[in-house]
Amino acid sequence: MTVTAKAAPGARKAVLSWALWDWGASAFSAVILTFVFTVYLTKGVAADTESGSQALGVATTIAGVVVAVLAPVTGQRGDAGGRRKLWLGLHSAIAIACTAGLFFIRDEPSYLLAGLVLLGVGSVFFEFAEVSYNAMLVQVATPKTMGRVSGFGWGMGYFGSVIALAIVLFAFVQPDVGLFGVTSAGGLNIRVVALFVAVWFAVFALPVLLFVPENPPAAQRDRGSFFSGYAVLGKRLATLWRTDRRTLGFLAASAVYRDGLAAIFTFGGVVAAGTFGFSQTEVVLFAIAANVTAGIGAVSGGRLDDRVGPKAVIVTSLAALVVIGLALIALPGKATFWVCGLCLSVFLGPAQAASRTFLARIVEPEREGEAFGLYATTGRAVSFLGPLAFSGFIALFGSQRAGMAGIVLILAAGLVAILPVRAPAGHDG
Repeated sequence: MTVTAKAAPGARKAVLSWALWDWGASAFSAVILTFVFTVYLTKGVAADTESGSQALGVATTIAGVVVAVLAPVTGQRGDAGGRRKLWLGLHSAIAIACTAGLFFIRDEPSYLLAGLVLLGVGSVFFEFAEVSYNAMLVQVATPKTMGRVSGFGWGMGYFGSVIALAIVLFAFVQPDVGLFGVTSAGGLNIRVVALFVAVWFAVFALPVLLFVPENPPAAQRDRGSFFSGYAVLGKRLATLWRTDRRTLGFLAASAVYRDGLAAIFTFGGVVAAGTFGFSQTEVVLFAIAANVTAGIGAVSGGRLDDRVGPKAVIVTSLAALVVIGLALIALPGKATFWVCGLCLSVFLGPAQAASRTFLARIVEPEREGEAFGLYATTGRAVSFLGPLAFSGFIALFGSQRAGMAGIVLILAAGLVAILPVRAPAGHDG
């Protein structure tokens, strides 16, 4: 299958506008979901860390199930109606509103449920927005530039998260009295961070809505009711099984290695502190450096993608991650973690960006939203693999280093799974 969508006139403006959404949205992932607000909920709002962490786990699990069930049909309707941009704007707006609502979550246990609901709903609609955003890749790139555009978008996300984290940490979190005289009383400094992220996300989400053209409605496709979309999806999957198993194979293989990639980010800070003795400040500094390195890798890997194809980039990146991961397991010392950790980051971005272009290059035109909905669903379906491998290996062998080996095993399994999947046309090498 070939990509038929063409970049709109003024393609550079369209590409930059599209990538700026990722620049803004990355603050939601980095600040709200990963480093700042979830920590506040579990340590500051909840009665104790254990119960707070358990409640957070339940909330994120429920959100993940909702995304897995609804994402494909949500993307499908965006394709059929020619309304990807509309759904991107609406879903982003709901995620932003939920983020702003977190400002009202005080550091008292009675606010925990409200905080978890806002966080869960926001994360669901954030992932719905990502489905439309990924599908819009074919609206801002040509087949010849798809790799570099995807890599540029991933890079912008990494760089945006670095800037947002730096502002949040040095303006609100670390100082006793932050910007505008904000203090930690009542959790105000962290609550203000939620407002900052909401504004940041909203500002950088506007360009894609203003300067990227909408996708045309899919020809001869009746949108029907929302629930009828599941019947359409079932027929579509049956057709793919008969005529295009490559797409199904890619979705399955990428789900495995993408969970390994996610596990690197999820447990990287834990490993740095627990195994290599990093302080909290050192962990934050490493996180910033790693995001910068990953961004550079994503942009560089995107250009390579256009030359040799996404499969070659994915395979090379995964092989490098396995080798570097093994070195990290075997060698001691902080210097080892800095060197190996940053080398890992170099290959994370290209693997993620090339996965997006691989699917965009093979999917049938006018079905990109549906495909990226399935991409989200398959990822959610196996999202337990990385955490299970990490914790399971620790339980079996009694060390955090063994947990790292579990993550490497998931990456290796993903590498093996992607090898038999045929590369997109024109990139058969």
